[in-house]
Amino acid sequence: MTAPAVRVAGRGEVDGAPLFGPLDIVLPGGQWTCLLGPSGVGKSTVLRLIADLPTGVSFLGTISAEDGMPLKGRVGYMAQSDLLLPWLDVTGNVELGARLRHERPDAARAAALVERVGLGPRARRRPRTLSGGERQRAALARTLMEDRPIVLLDEPFSALDAGNRAAMQETAAELLAGRTVLLVTHDPAEAARLGHHILVMTASGVIPAEPPALPPIRPFDDPGTLACQARLLTLLRRAA
Repeated sequence: MTAPAVRVAGRGEVDGAPLFGPLDIVLPGGQWTCLLGPSGVGKSTVLRLIADLPTGVSFLGTISAEDGMPLKGRVGYMAQSDLLLPWLDVTGNVELGARLRHERPDAARAAALVERVGLGPRARRRPRTLSGGERQRAALARTLMEDRPIVLLDEPFSALDAGNRAAMQETAAELLAGRTVLLVTHDPAEAARLGHHILVMTASGVIPAEPPALPPIRPFDDPGTLACQARLLTLLRRAA
């Protein structure tokens, strides 16, 4: 699977008032880009624009893949809300994409992903019986099940406790290796662990931040990781 670079260049407006930009973001192919910034600056909107989902924002610019091929059909997306269907169990939700496309789900792959995110014993449970963190893990498994070369993750680990968050970061990094990933997060520590590239978004544009020297996924207590976390927090406080 070839994971192309993606470029987003332009600005967003709501009823003629500026929301963000002008900005020029390049997501290098096969690597993780982490996008941070104050609430309301348009980070989730950028994800939804790449995914070609409704935003309520007028976007003046271009979104393209470096290989010149359309993005349609090559993008996986995980929203902030888990969006699990309440009448399906965990496995049914993980297999949802295939069923909506009238395809036979790969049951073995679905079962393996449910197990990888730690929900094997809960595979037949409905969303209402799960905790918020368990629901988020099910949504992550559903996104991984889609097996797309471009993956957009909007706060995918925010509902998890610290231990499970670290474990799911590592699982996602392993299973999405070689994909073009854009991760929106409010957590400087998460970006410092996961990002090949780190960007801080403000109302006027994007500020690149130097990632740690070690390759992802980085030890949370590595001095370079901690120093990057501190730099990101400083940038975020200035941008607020």
